[in-house]
Amino acid sequence: MEIFVTAVTIFVLSIFVGFEIITKIPPILHTPLMSGSNAISGITLIGALFAAGIENNNITKILGFASVIFATINVVGGFVVTHRMLGMFKKKDTPK
Repeated sequence: MEIFVTAVTIFVLSIFVGFEIITKIPPILHTPLMSGSNAISGITLIGALFAAGIENNNITKILGFASVIFATINVVGGFVVTHRMLGMFKKKDTPK
């Protein structure tokens, strides 16, 4: 039970810290930070895969699987946003 309380406490604190960090960043910096956070999301994805593979009980498998899905969405979304951002800086071909 102590492990569960510790895990929930860390989860709730991370929600508050994440919300505070995101709201304090100017909107112009969101896209570069999104591309930089892809590495962190990759690490989260590895942790989610590890959590999904633990065979303690079904709730661990379900939460691990949900974590894998959300981390994958985050990684793919980060790369899509980065691709769009880099496309904004490409030179347009001028017709002759």
